[in-house]
Amino acid sequence: MEQAGLRTAGTGTDAGLVLDLRRLNAGMLPLAGGKAANLGELLSAGLPVPDGFCLTTDAYRQALGVPGSLPPALAAVHAAFVESAPAARRDAAQTRAAEPPDIAGLAGAARAAIRATPIPAAVSQAVEEAYAALGPDVPVAVRSSATAEDLPFASFAGQQDTYLNVIGVPALLEAVRNCWASLWTDRATAYRASLGIDPAGVALAVVVQRMVDADAAGVMFTANPLTGRRRQIVIDASPGLGEAVVSGAVNPDHFVVDALSGKVLERTLGDKGVEVRPLPGGGTQTRNVSSATGAACLTDWHIAGLARLGLQAEDHFGAPQDTEWAIDRSGGMWLTQSRPITTLYPVPRSNGAAGRIPEGRSATRGTRAYLCFSLAQGLTRPLTPMGLAAVRLIASSIATAAGFPVPDPRGGPSPYAEAGQRIYVDFTTPIRSTAGRWLVPRVFDIMEARTATVMRQLFEDPAFSVITKSPFGLLRHVAPAAARAKVPGTFLRALFRPAAALRRLDRFTQDFEASLHFGGGEGAVARLDHVELLLRRRLFPIVPAILPLPAVGFAMLGVAGKLLGGNAWDELQPVIRGLPNNVTTEMDLELWHLAREIREDRESRDALMTGDPNVLAAAFQAGQLPPRLDAGLARFLDRYGHRAVAEIDVGLPRWSEEPAHILGILANYLRLEDPALAPDAQFSKAIEDAEAQVDLLVARAAARGRIRGRLVRAALHRARLLAGLRELPKYQLVAGLAEVRRELLLVGSELAQAGTIERQDDVFFLDFAEARKALSGVPLSGTAAANGVAVQDFRALVASRRQDYAQELRRRHIPRVLLSDGTEPEAVRTGVGISAEGTLTGSPASAGTVTAAARVILDPVGARLEPGEILVAPSTDPGWTPLFLTAGGLVMEMGGANSHGAVVAREYGIPAVVGVADATGLISTGQKITVDGGAGTVVPEPPGPAVQDGGAAGGPHPPAPA
Repeated sequence: MEQAGLRTAGTGTDAGLVLDLRRLNAGMLPLAGGKAANLGELLSAGLPVPDGFCLTTDAYRQALGVPGSLPPALAAVHAAFVESAPAARRDAAQTRAAEPPDIAGLAGAARAAIRATPIPAAVSQAVEEAYAALGPDVPVAVRSSATAEDLPFASFAGQQDTYLNVIGVPALLEAVRNCWASLWTDRATAYRASLGIDPAGVALAVVVQRMVDADAAGVMFTANPLTGRRRQIVIDASPGLGEAVVSGAVNPDHFVVDALSGKVLERTLGDKGVEVRPLPGGGTQTRNVSSATGAACLTDWHIAGLARLGLQAEDHFGAPQDTEWAIDRSGGMWLTQSRPITTLYPVPRSNGAAGRIPEGRSATRGTRAYLCFSLAQGLTRPLTPMGLAAVRLIASSIATAAGFPVPDPRGGPSPYAEAGQRIYVDFTTPIRSTAGRWLVPRVFDIMEARTATVMRQLFEDPAFSVITKSPFGLLRHVAPAAARAKVPGTFLRALFRPAAALRRLDRFTQDFEASLHFGGGEGAVARLDHVELLLRRRLFPIVPAILPLPAVGFAMLGVAGKLLGGNAWDELQPVIRGLPNNVTTEMDLELWHLAREIREDRESRDALMTGDPNVLAAAFQAGQLPPRLDAGLARFLDRYGHRAVAEIDVGLPRWSEEPAHILGILANYLRLEDPALAPDAQFSKAIEDAEAQVDLLVARAAARGRIRGRLVRAALHRARLLAGLRELPKYQLVAGLAEVRRELLLVGSELAQAGTIERQDDVFFLDFAEARKALSGVPLSGTAAANGVAVQDFRALVASRRQDYAQELRRRHIPRVLLSDGTEPEAVRTGVGISAEGTLTGSPASAGTVTAAARVILDPVGARLEPGEILVAPSTDPGWTPLFLTAGGLVMEMGGANSHGAVVAREYGIPAVVGVADATGLISTGQKITVDGGAGTVVPEPPGPAVQDGGAAGGPHPPAPA
């Protein structure tokens, strides 16, 4: 609707200043703010909302002065924001300003400036006339409605002010002025800054509504905000005005209602010891009351009625809602606010008809279970759109190899799902089968132990009872695929002729790497053809070609344990330290050797110790580093430059593109002074200890029989020779993904030169079909149009997706397992991972005990880990492992006994515990902790002030988008 059209809808002398709530809708957010726009939507849906009007953002801007400019106090806030924008608004390679602005001081100056500004006569007159239309001296509620408020990704709940039971024009105008000033409260200003919202673009409207003479009031969520379940309505209620519940001043009555049946599932009565009531002359009072009767303030009839209103609001908005409500003394029910529940994690959406789950409460095909594959890969951050598109093609190649139909490879196979720009997999079918229940949790026991625990929890749910008892359906798909990939032959060769198996593997990997390169063709379309061919056909075969070898290695470790008898794991753990053939270990040690070379060259050493890694990275790209540092870094990147943090996402830069992370790691290595702690010395000692342990165990077995001793030696020999290859499949896959990224950047360059996208790496915010359309000049709608329209479409699409991606980067909590109704099973459990004494528990990963200062790191890029500190991280992938070389220990929120971080920690001989719930939140940087890698426990000392190293951000990540 055009602005001019809006102005005809209001009342008063200036229709652009005041609008009736009935005239508002979601498209008027810039004019009315989030709260008012949502109230207009509720009214359009026929829901009961108290009468009222909205003083628009035009009035706010008119009161502040010339439209389009900012008063000096507000301009200072904007300048400070631009000067030190938070990390959430920047690319990973950029660095946050060292000194944050004085948010509180700037916000206070802004509030004072607004309160000192007289309200223009036109605004006063418009408010007075609209207020008079409600009736003489009607009690009203005056509420702030900001343009950055009640958004899908951030609610801004409680950030601006509300004034209740306002009576008379003078009091109303003063409340309006106070609402304007509340846009600049310390909490609201800091919250906007944490979300990367520029204050120059924020304005505030004011909602004025007739007060409800409330007998009871409160809040209602149309989905359970604690468990995420979309089919449950949660109501908190208290006598009097809802302010007592919203502010947390009262312990309210609490009800949980089944949305489909209307049945009250939980009923918890609060003490309701405080009430907020209106005063006769205006304003409110908070008073203590007795609740000796112990009666609920809502009847079942009220609960059912409120639930119906909540579901109507959810249906209208198409997403679960956080509402405020009131019941007047005659029993009438009113909604006074509705906004999205921004704390809910999105419900996974998969490809098959059985996997399409609506965001709302309906679910007609039975509950499905999804596990987060991203977390299983040690990846907490979202993937770019092109990164997800690449994974979908690889997943389709896996499904096709196993004989499952994949109608649209670009969409992925039917179990593939996405939620929150992360990868999920529908694993309902496996856990409803006997074979799946036996196999899948055992895989996750060693891959991501907390996920395995949640899986087993689902076994008790009748919704996931076993319906398939025969394993033949699985074997019908797995056996032919394994035979085509020659897995049995590879397995037997590794078992009986391991040296020959390794030689054959070398030839295979050489051929694989040669097959990755683009053979030439005409332009960007040919490059896209090559990229899709790699993802569809050439990358996945590396896994069945390599994986049988480390599988034999770990199987032989188990065989040795059986032959030795008893619980031999503690004795076998040293055997798999200092393993050969581990490409990640080789990479980290080569980086350490480079640091030793640099230490001997004063110019290189000084540059690293005093220079900023980002500046040094730019100097390297320009060929301006000291010669020894330049040559050594080039040599390292020539071999390992295809690696990166979160490297399964083709949308993220490789080390060869942005070597700042590696330069920072080299600087960390130079701080290690004790030769005994040098990583190569530690690794050599690990090899010696492992070989000595093998001799000890063989001697023990031989004492029980010569044949047993020979079998144990053969088993342990194969375990050491082959187990280190566990890292190789991913290494080769990432080499392939690096080639995919290289070709896509060239495609992006062509699109940028044509003006279709703004810059080269925008291509990673398209998918393959969209990239082809962009190359051909076809608009997103697919209809014929001028190339200019297509350009405008793609640029807008990229900008929107970059914004969505930045919002997801702020999300801290990622559910391991989600059900199709939104339930997070792990959230239903209480007290996970922490004892009454404060001991944190997880999975033992690498034996040993260490007590040292913790260093909480959320992103390794740019992070600094002092030698001997205990690394505390959400998860790790190979991009993190250079930090392991100087770490005294490791604590991870994700992982299992054989996850990547656990394997590398064992090889380096540092104590490690993985799968520790909320470790990065419960442990603070600098806090002394004791890690027992054999018992799987972490004992923190009483914490000091929480500090986190956010990597490139230089500080903690901002709050999650609710």
